[in-house]
Amino acid sequence: MIQPADLESRAEERDHLSLRLWLRLLSVTNLVQNHTRARLRRESSTTLARFDLLAQLERSPAGLTMSQLSRRLMVTGGNVTRLTAQLEAEGFVARATPKADRRVTAVRLKAAGRRAFAAMAVRHETWIVETFSVLNEKERIQLYDLLAKLKHRAAAQIAADA
Repeated sequence: MIQPADLESRAEERDHLSLRLWLRLLSVTNLVQNHTRARLRRESSTTLARFDLLAQLERSPAGLTMSQLSRRLMVTGGNVTRLTAQLEAEGFVARATPKADRRVTAVRLKAAGRRAFAAMAVRHETWIVETFSVLNEKERIQLYDLLAKLKHRAAAQIAADA
């Protein structure tokens, strides 16, 4: 059996437009994410997970706890521990245990990690801008606003179900 080209190809014209839209959103997300993964691997010899962890630390100069990183990255603590150990061995991050709470491990970006991330971030932004350049500014703003509306609806549904 031939695999569909992407999630959207599973939909048929007779399917509800909302279902087809959802599958299109997933397909676009997967395509952009896969392209980004491949370019990070090829041009920076890193993974998207490592890039994301460095990005979180770059946004938090004082550092983050392992549990904060886990929540922000939406991955298990074990994944964060493994990534952090790799990045620490490469001299990109430092781990410390605050005296106030020995149960906590804080992670912060070191100068080498900040430099490496800055170089990757410039390339990453270029790829994303290039991908979205098919839309003019008005279309990008419109899509951004429409997705915000959808995001708020989905968040409200999750809150109502909790």
